[in-house]
Amino acid sequence: MKTEVDLNCDMGEGFGQWVLGEAPDEDLMALISSANIAAGFHAGDPNSMDRVVKLAQQYGVGLGAHPGYRDLQGFGRRYIRTSAEELVNDIVYQIGAIREFGRRYGIALQHVKPHGALYMEAAVNEELSQLMVDTLQKTSSDAIIFCMGISKTYEVAKRLGHPVVREFYADRDYDDTGSIVFKRQVARPDPEQIAAKCLRACQEGLVRTVDGNDIPIEFESICFHSDTPGALEIGRAIRSTLTDNGITIAAAATVLERAS
Repeated sequence: MKTEVDLNCDMGEGFGQWVLGEAPDEDLMALISSANIAAGFHAGDPNSMDRVVKLAQQYGVGLGAHPGYRDLQGFGRRYIRTSAEELVNDIVYQIGAIREFGRRYGIALQHVKPHGALYMEAAVNEELSQLMVDTLQKTSSDAIIFCMGISKTYEVAKRLGHPVVREFYADRDYDDTGSIVFKRQVARPDPEQIAAKCLRACQEGLVRTVDGNDIPIEFESICFHSDTPGALEIGRAIRSTLTDNGITIAAAATVLERAS
């Protein structure tokens, strides 16, 4: 049974006057311990990055870069066929943007979490994961990588000794392989059911799949998405359910440090 877990959320996912999701970033920031901030390719712009990084500093939340495919129109959820070298260069570029805004407000970069289709591609593409981890070890050696426990990203990071955190997806379904089921449109879920799912994962290490089977799941962080309908209610339900059952919410760096 877990007594401590990170709670992360994707943040700042708008562009200019356009805002994705119904929950204000500052309301979500009050609930979480790590923030994945859109860095301009799938969403986000300099003004939104500045605003949300500042919020992370104000709320004492772990700062994360959330790099994606260069795909504003598709919100980074469409696969783009290109080389691992080009993708890693895009990742470095986006990390640099978030890190500089963090320096502006005196907050260090805690983690890197690829977004959407890029996250899923890295999960199965060992060449991409290898180059990404190699590069992060040179440019951001202390930055934790967020990924799925069954991913190539996790295998490579562990093999190379890079700090890595496995995620549990609160507002996504799982298949029997332990991978999340990708959906472009997500219906409004029941916050209490999601919170119960998270509590069971923490207490029993199990999750129910779309095929009705229970599979083991290992993780250090729980993720929910700001663009999921009812995200604020989901975040509140997860946090209150976990803390009411004696599970502390702490930033990913703290969870890793105490687990070592």
